[in-house]
Amino acid sequence: MIEMKAPRDLIGKALITLAEKNYPITVIDCDLASSTRADQFAKVYPERFFEMGIAEASSLSFAAGQSFEGLIPFFIDFAIFSTGTVWTQLRQSCYANANIKIVGTHPGVDGGFDGASHHALEDIALTRVLPNLTILSPADADEVFAAFEQATKIKGPVYIRVAREPMPVRDKTTIPRISDIGAIADEGDDFAIIFEGASYEQADDGYRKLSALGYKGKLIHLACIKPFNTDKFTQLCRSANVLITVENHSVNCGVGGLIAEQSMQHKILKPLIRIGIQDTFTESGKSSQLKEKYGLSGDNICQQFLKTIA
Repeated sequence: MIEMKAPRDLIGKALITLAEKNYPITVIDCDLASSTRADQFAKVYPERFFEMGIAEASSLSFAAGQSFEGLIPFFIDFAIFSTGTVWTQLRQSCYANANIKIVGTHPGVDGGFDGASHHALEDIALTRVLPNLTILSPADADEVFAAFEQATKIKGPVYIRVAREPMPVRDKTTIPRISDIGAIADEGDDFAIIFEGASYEQADDGYRKLSALGYKGKLIHLACIKPFNTDKFTQLCRSANVLITVENHSVNCGVGGLIAEQSMQHKILKPLIRIGIQDTFTESGKSSQLKEKYGLSGDNICQQFLKTIA
């Protein structure tokens, strides 16, 4: 039985662990602490927790100010708000290379029944265009701890994309945690599936389905979306027959766009299948059903691969 955990459920514990290690972190919330699990930190370190109400833009400015006082502020909110609502303040903070850490929960369609207004289909696109900003994408609950500590050690702005829904927790005794890009399964070169953390379950399902059909390929976790490790990407993907990107995000300007850019630039001229939300707004519903409806599924990965090689 594969263990399932929701990555966002580890946010509070990861923050507490950082504080216990004497990092000068603070946490800034906009009336969503129970949903993002930042409330767990607030109970243990109330003097380091700042409840700003529904005032995201001002909150990010406040976080930038704290960073210039020598603190390491974590601004934690739904991904749609922590990147979209605050984009001007985020851009200015990146311009100043402020030492802020932004955590976006409920990425993609993880907002479920909150509908299109809360679905973050554009956060990778909005963030990967910004200079100085590092983008981390942990694939399971255990990796949240590593991503948070990695972010804390980076001097400058960091965006961490944390899935809301339960994800498989992979066995790391054979392949350790990945800090940038790496294969968590490598059986051949028929295909290479490249996924960001919030689509791990669907990417893994697609990999298993293709393997069951006799195809041998790679399952590659893009744990650090920016900066992009070009050398590892070319090493892993140059010999693959088909590239498949999987993302809980719009296929426009996200991981699919990133891999298309890198492939052309480095002459990895292979068929590219982009699995994700097509150029549309989504609707309200259970997140697992929304992913299925909009093509973010193992079945669709398999179907699109078979169609491509045919």
